[in-house]
Amino acid sequence: MIDSPTMLKALISIIAAAGAIIIVVPTIRFLRDVVPFAYPTARVRARMGRLFTDRQLTEVMETENLREFKNYLRGFPDYAKYIDEYPIEKALESQLAEIYQLITEIAPKRIKKVFEAQFKKWDIKNIKSLLTAKDTGLSPEETTNLLIPFGELKDKLKKLTDLKTVQDIITALEDTEYGPILEAALSDYEKTRMLLPFEAALDKYYMETILEVLEELSIPKEDAEILRTYFGAQIDATNLKIILRAKADNLKYEDISPYIIPESYQLPEWKLEYLMEAEDIKGIINELEGTDYGPILAEALPEYEETGSLATFERALEKYINETARTFALKRPLGVGPIITFLSRKEAEIKNLKVIARTKREPSFPEPILKEMLI
Repeated sequence: MIDSPTMLKALISIIAAAGAIIIVVPTIRFLRDVVPFAYPTARVRARMGRLFTDRQLTEVMETENLREFKNYLRGFPDYAKYIDEYPIEKALESQLAEIYQLITEIAPKRIKKVFEAQFKKWDIKNIKSLLTAKDTGLSPEETTNLLIPFGELKDKLKKLTDLKTVQDIITALEDTEYGPILEAALSDYEKTRMLLPFEAALDKYYMETILEVLEELSIPKEDAEILRTYFGAQIDATNLKIILRAKADNLKYEDISPYIIPESYQLPEWKLEYLMEAEDIKGIINELEGTDYGPILAEALPEYEETGSLATFERALEKYINETARTFALKRPLGVGPIITFLSRKEAEIKNLKVIARTKREPSFPEPILKEMLI
């Protein structure tokens, strides 16, 4: 028979082992989830400190003209290397593309595919620019000024720039992942002579590619929710922009349904189809009651009614996405949160600088109007 002291020692050992398991397993899980983000988060937080402050944004708004605007940006190493090399908008976009490339390189392996998919945006931007240039008859030099030297198609840009027509571009891209997308939209372009079918098809492909990657990820639910919220809001915004533009152009839902992204966040496809039945744009906004987008677009409605510009709604949606993304660094400080917050804030900085740059081409552009145009 085993004596009491022996049994007591065994019992203590079992309790100690169980306690160790209770402590060690969560610790291992915590380290597994957090450690891969340590280096990227440090890099991102350092970059976050280099974003424009409100004071600096005010200073750049107060520059007198485009020359002073460029001189101001030369004081920032992130921008200085592009300012003298490219036209101003290309310089700003190139700096943003460099940031996306950096994030793609340093992202933890488990989420790297998300940022690799997101980096496709530069190929898509360049394809849109090429199509626009050929549709409007721009010269190769003028076309080059529109293209951003980043993305998988970077080495093909020179050859693509020298082509003559929209059809030439599509033919040259037939052996890329974008070939089938463009070919499918070609007939609609030929009917309407509008580039919208190409642009919408490319946007849909981009967002659906990201969604496919998100479905394949094996990551903590907190990170998954942030990514789903961020990209889901982008999908909703993309769909709403198409819906609003279609209503303004008196199109029907069947005209735009091929370009709608059905895997939405707050707006399922049946809701989008229902929105198109509204009498006008004000009716669409009324039907968005109960979603995050209703109040946002309702607030922008008076400006739209005054100007007739859909850019008012687009700016309101972009501002909403940016403000939402700003909270992610606090919600998930040891995960994907800081990366998404930084990318969104950097996007907003570039968009604001592009707006300011455009106004510097016009003498004495009213500052109150400029401030309303910023995100």
